[in-house]
Amino acid sequence: MKDWLVVSFIKFLSLLPLSISRALGTFLGGLLWRGRGREKRVTIANLQLCFPELSEAEVHALARESLQETMKTAMEAGAVWRRDYAWLRSKMVEIEGEHILRDKLALGKGLLMLAPHHGNWEVVAPYLASIAPLTAMYQPLKSAAMDELVLNGRSKLNITMAPTNRKGVMMLLKALQQGTIVGILPDQVPEKSAAGGVAPFFGQPALTIGLIHGLIQKTGCAVASVFAQRVPGGFKMVVLDADPAIYSEDELTSLTGMNASVEACVRRAPAQYQWEYKRFRRLPEGYPRHYQRNLP
Repeated sequence: MKDWLVVSFIKFLSLLPLSISRALGTFLGGLLWRGRGREKRVTIANLQLCFPELSEAEVHALARESLQETMKTAMEAGAVWRRDYAWLRSKMVEIEGEHILRDKLALGKGLLMLAPHHGNWEVVAPYLASIAPLTAMYQPLKSAAMDELVLNGRSKLNITMAPTNRKGVMMLLKALQQGTIVGILPDQVPEKSAAGGVAPFFGQPALTIGLIHGLIQKTGCAVASVFAQRVPGGFKMVVLDADPAIYSEDELTSLTGMNASVEACVRRAPAQYQWEYKRFRRLPEGYPRHYQRNLP
């Protein structure tokens, strides 16, 4: 019953104008800020780590805005999943750096796109798939009803979803070898078995996924970053070149370059990054533990 209500609510949200969805996200984000929940505590902790130069008042102002932006993403998701691409394309009011994407794709070695949890990342896949076939990894949700809704929403156009297992990795390799696009979320904390190592992110040690380095070394693919920045009237698609260090054969150097590429995206619009995520967890012994329950 609960799952049915959630799915119904998302379908209702998909019918709303974007301005109303965003206003609702602002309201809900404000409620999160006024509470003392995990999202607020983690956001403040992350911002204090990554922006030590900010005052307490500046951190709190940025944290509140971040909570609101994250809730806007949640409120917009239903429309991105359920409406057609013509509607979504009409909301892409500006595109920056598309020539980077097309030039790298034209090299014929495949293009790996880093798509961090920044802006509305649900917009990224349809945009990429409008240019060339896209393969992206997908972790099934526990709720069957939600899983069907999200998977159907993310499988439109030229999008192929790959499972998060060995079969999925082989699908990514094949897509790159065929010269198409692979999209990966590069800023998730991996299981220790999937980690390449600990690399800096905003100057802080972060357990970092090793899959991307492996794909680059095996295929010689090109790499770029992309995000959908929320702007008045819709979204600004931003494509940035990856940090050159990401191509290094040395894994730690490559991981550092990948995190630097994500950081370059985040610094374009810091409030729109998902700071509510515990990015600095699962660190090996000897590293600090950052997430305490008594954070303000």
